[in-house]
Amino acid sequence: MNALLRLSRLVDAVNDRIGRATMWLVLAAVLVSSVNAIARKAFSASSNAYLELQWYLFAAVFLLGAGHVLLKNEHVRIDALSGRWSRRTQVWVDVVGLVVFLLPLCAWVTVQSWPVFAQAFASGEISTNAGGLVRWPAYLLLPLGFALLGLQALSELVKRIAFLRGLGPDPAASARAASDEDALRRTLEQERALRERRAPPP
Repeated sequence: MNALLRLSRLVDAVNDRIGRATMWLVLAAVLVSSVNAIARKAFSASSNAYLELQWYLFAAVFLLGAGHVLLKNEHVRIDALSGRWSRRTQVWVDVVGLVVFLLPLCAWVTVQSWPVFAQAFASGEISTNAGGLVRWPAYLLLPLGFALLGLQALSELVKRIAFLRGLGPDPAASARAASDEDALRRTLEQERALRERRAPPP
């Protein structure tokens, strides 16, 4: 179990870094959209490549960030019933959900989407739209995103089994603590910046 927990921490670190990096893709998508709109309205010049690049960026945000969302325990939940159950029962429900639903789904999508990417990569498939982009980077996002999500699901499964066996903390509590720590750090940074602005010049 210790080896599995170390592997779980490695997966967590990878998805955390990738998730933080994909946040910048939102800004990139906004900038591309703005440039495209300005070029179209002000100069009557536009390209389908800009539109497709926006689609690629949004796809990357959602697919590559899915594992990060699961890591932070921020995915959609229906707590009308589970909120009344004991914490151990809730964790058992998570375990069943991971094993029966999420892991098979991730494996199936990854396996089914990889040949589509491989074929597009080998053929150099290009968008049928005028000025469009090559397609394989978009196709690659699907198996890559679901593979990362599947790895995170395995990590969450290990953490929940460790919790049930009394060998680890509550994963949900750990995720909340990490979020609270981030919020506290941001607050302290804002207060420090405010004090520096108010400080008299030397």
